[in-house]
Amino acid sequence: MIKNKKLRNWVRAALGVSTLASLFFVPWILVWAWLLPLPATMQGQVDQAIAHGFDGMVVYVEQKGEPARFYTAGVRDRAQNIPADANGLFKIASIGKLYHAVAITQLVYEKQLSLTATLGDYFPELISRIEHAEHISLKNMVQHRSGIPNYTNYPNYWGNPALTYQGKLDLALDLPASFKPDQGYEYSNTNYLLLSELIRRTTGLTSQQYIKQHILQPLGLYHTFGSLRDVDLNDVMGGYYVGYQEDIKGNDYGSMLATVADVGVFLRALNDGSVFREGEQALYSSLYVYDHGGLLPGFQSQASYYKDIDTVVVQVINTTNLDGYDWNLSQIIHHRIYTILVRQSKK
Repeated sequence: MIKNKKLRNWVRAALGVSTLASLFFVPWILVWAWLLPLPATMQGQVDQAIAHGFDGMVVYVEQKGEPARFYTAGVRDRAQNIPADANGLFKIASIGKLYHAVAITQLVYEKQLSLTATLGDYFPELISRIEHAEHISLKNMVQHRSGIPNYTNYPNYWGNPALTYQGKLDLALDLPASFKPDQGYEYSNTNYLLLSELIRRTTGLTSQQYIKQHILQPLGLYHTFGSLRDVDLNDVMGGYYVGYQEDIKGNDYGSMLATVADVGVFLRALNDGSVFREGEQALYSSLYVYDHGGLLPGFQSQASYYKDIDTVVVQVINTTNLDGYDWNLSQIIHHRIYTILVRQSKK
């Protein structure tokens, strides 16, 4: 307890000033987005999201036993004022890790790969270039528990992204590990860069060829593609970065592309187990997650399965800023969509 009265009053005043100062930096639009009255309909919520400053938005909702529903708002092309539509392709970014994790599961189940084998076993040339390579297991890489630095953390990476496997890998080589294997967690795209290359070395197919043959085609998903080079650019939603007027959808960051429907069907198959052969799902459950978000310049997305209402939701927004603000706003919107679905399910 502060016994000196003058000192106590000074401390109170200082605390008051610091509190007021901290309020100046509160991202009030996030608070406002959270506290706004919840619209009665899904379309109302999607329209409300555009009012927060996003260019375009597409939402896919599939409740078990019912036809999928699509909701759109805003534009897919800012310059030509073309409305957003549910059939446009978008860059799914890190949602693609779900497909790669399934591929690794299949290869482990077939004993072509081993979860206990190390990075050094599969990539002996990296033993002297990645710290702890002889102790980082395949499982560590799948679960982001390897400690391998994230190549996309390289300064100004998104302003001048590497376009090849080796170019990306070079950005993570000869750096100190973030932690010893299995002694921490750090989301690192380098893990999945290496897993993609491992699929190629193991099967003789690129990871995208393998995913197409062993995951996409069995599920009848013909609107999912390995890269921007595999699609007609006119079929891709416009992608926008805050502060820039031009459409950056043509910038190649190495992402898979898909329609919301294709992602939704895959996510349902992942969660109900139909993407797996007998015995594979238990293995996958010990390895990786069942939903995922994606973020890169021009696109942010969230693919979620809600067990309590047995519903898949895929949300795509084609405006980003990569400083966390727009991502947090998109996650608030996604949560509000879930809340509306819960309310509707109880009627």
